[in-house]
Amino acid sequence: MPVFPPPAAIERPKSGHGGGVHPPGFGGGDDNGPGDSSPDYGRRLYRARLALVLALFSISMLFVILTVVFLFLHHGAFVFDSRANAYIREWVQVSLPVRLLALNTIVLLVSSFTIEMSRRSLGREMALAPLRGIPGIRLDEGFSIPWLAITVTLGLTFLVGQWVAWQILQHHGFHISTRKPTPFFYVLTGAHAVHLVGGIIAVLYAGFASLLHRPVEHRRIVVEVVSWYWHFMGVLWLYVFALLEFAM
Repeated sequence: MPVFPPPAAIERPKSGHGGGVHPPGFGGGDDNGPGDSSPDYGRRLYRARLALVLALFSISMLFVILTVVFLFLHHGAFVFDSRANAYIREWVQVSLPVRLLALNTIVLLVSSFTIEMSRRSLGREMALAPLRGIPGIRLDEGFSIPWLAITVTLGLTFLVGQWVAWQILQHHGFHISTRKPTPFFYVLTGAHAVHLVGGIIAVLYAGFASLLHRPVEHRRIVVEVVSWYWHFMGVLWLYVFALLEFAM
């Protein structure tokens, strides 16, 4: 009598929470999130965020030092006048172009909104990335707002506004070589402008990465880091503006 082997066991596809079946090949391994085809995406994002924290900490320390020197000279700005045979206060009152600086502030805050919209838009693109590999599913791209380009334009507008503010002060006789506290206006606003230029370069790099069709994971890391750096620049300018307005 012939002997037949037992029937082979058929594995059922594993179901996730809610009873849904996971399509094969999504996620790229680990817990890096949907749409991630790179197994080390989580580690790369962690290293990028850590580098950002260290950079922001060093920038914060720079402005803390400048603030301490600024306030120290504000309360101790006395020099000996040999003609009057007495100590006189060297600190002079500076009339800031407050309206222009307030307008520059609004421009920078709006740019913070636009780069945040870019970050969220790229997050949605990364979340939908796995669906592009499913046959028969076509995602409607629609019109995409160039948030990064708008951010760069607003950032450059802010820098032009700061340059105009410098010209106004110089027109009224407040040069960088004049008495305190005029040099500190140029030092504080100039230091902020230099760091903002670095942010603009980073935003341009993120835009070119999109034009060159770099992987979505790479673009997500760049925009994630740049957006938080840009938000920090906005908060830092609010601090500098308040310090100059109330101390000068």
